[in-house]
Amino acid sequence: MCCLILNFQRLKQVFNRRRFNILKIYGGWVFCTLFTVLLTSQQLPELKHKPVAPKQPLPFSHKTHVSQGLTCVECHTMPAPGDYAEIVGSTKCMHCHLTIKTESPSIQKLTWFHNNGRQIPWEPIYLIPDYVFFSHAVHVKEVGAQCVDCHGPVGKRDILAKERDISMTACMDCHRVKGGSLQCDYCHDTR
Repeated sequence: MCCLILNFQRLKQVFNRRRFNILKIYGGWVFCTLFTVLLTSQQLPELKHKPVAPKQPLPFSHKTHVSQGLTCVECHTMPAPGDYAEIVGSTKCMHCHLTIKTESPSIQKLTWFHNNGRQIPWEPIYLIPDYVFFSHAVHVKEVGAQCVDCHGPVGKRDILAKERDISMTACMDCHRVKGGSLQCDYCHDTR
């Protein structure tokens, strides 16, 4: 009888271990499935919180300017080699605002910046750390990324705030989907 009880207890231990292994396998399958679903998004994910727009020196509506026919690259040029997209200076603005809305206090402030040769101190929305190499030209011209992929629907916004996640995880997820390199030294100086 004692032998029968010991065998039963041993059988119970084996069964419990197998059940635990089955749970590990099932859990791993669920994790991999969810991870794969997350990786197949075509854009950088939206932020989980409501974006907060930084206070800018001048009000600027991308929505208004896009409705007038302006495109991203008309104001945000990428001078060679194309790593950075510039923020427009007052000269471009003054092409139109020499005659349009000149009575507006905001346009008068813009005119003051322009006439005094001062840069408009825009607050950046998206900042990439110094230890990350990012080329707009590679992403836009070679890969075919659209501005909206990383910056969100800017052309529909009166006030701009950070809407997309540009973390390392988000960038790597996009590289996986689009077939970009995942090597560390592709985006980081590893010397």
